[in-house]
Amino acid sequence: MSGSDMTTELARAPMIDTTGRSVGTVMLMDEGMQRVMRVNLSGIAPGTHGFHLHTTGTCTTPDFQSAGGHLNPTNNEHGSLNPQGKHLGDLPNIEVNANGSVTTEVAIDHSRDALMTALFDNDGTAVMVHSGADDYRTNPSGDAGSRIACGVLTRS
Repeated sequence: MSGSDMTTELARAPMIDTTGRSVGTVMLMDEGMQRVMRVNLSGIAPGTHGFHLHTTGTCTTPDFQSAGGHLNPTNNEHGSLNPQGKHLGDLPNIEVNANGSVTTEVAIDHSRDALMTALFDNDGTAVMVHSGADDYRTNPSGDAGSRIACGVLTRS
């Protein structure tokens, strides 16, 4: 197997809901030439949910405001549909099925070194699920609603 075929876990975030109950795990994987977030959650309301990286690696219940805003080391605006966007914390929405679970992968368009530097700065990074869909446009947060699940990334 060549080096480009290797999959390596770089980090993981055990996810909790607003009551502190475990709702799954998000893993950051290095898959050769790309970085991917593997999402495996349950106990989340069905539907479309904003999914972001937040600037501070702290998940204090019940509102997760401790995680700060979206991770934005390049000081861009928000969203893939915003001509001034997007920032590192902007990730595609996730779709939770009717039984309240989701298993999916979300690609992150950054080199491994730049991504790891941004994620593992002095205050760390949180992974966040929001109550509603991100509109990919509204600055600074995509109008995705309240924060319903959070996890702190730690190096694997």
